[in-house]
Amino acid sequence: MASLYENLRAEIIVAMKAKDSARATILRTADAAIQRSAMDQNKPIDDALATATLRKAVKNLQDAIVEFEKGGRADLVAANRAEIAVLEKFLPAGIDGAKLEAIIAEVIAATGASSKKEMGKVIGALKQRPEAALIDFGAASKLVQAKLP
Repeated sequence: MASLYENLRAEIIVAMKAKDSARATILRTADAAIQRSAMDQNKPIDDALATATLRKAVKNLQDAIVEFEKGGRADLVAANRAEIAVLEKFLPAGIDGAKLEAIIAEVIAATGASSKKEMGKVIGALKQRPEAALIDFGAASKLVQAKLP
């Protein structure tokens, strides 16, 4: 089975052959971001690194959409939404809802955290879990805050 990164690289070739320059540019940018992330962290490219990099890119695009909407730039909002749609096809479905709450409750119990001051310990333990690449840490942070007094 091909890795997420290998699939992304193969899609660049498909987009280039189809002369879909917009899609090819989006995918090349994602490829470059993944390679830079691997170099910055001095790690080999694997699914966890590629997923984390793509999730960060999607989050940045979503944040930019909010700002572009405030500025009345419908053209840039549409462009960012199109880019997000391309990138999300490579991301695995995330963990949310009841499953995320159960994982957080388990981590809180395992770390023995009893106050918001220990939130960093809980988030750190969450990041060590095998399914960490599938967790939206923004949502997880809010849930941890809600569960700790």
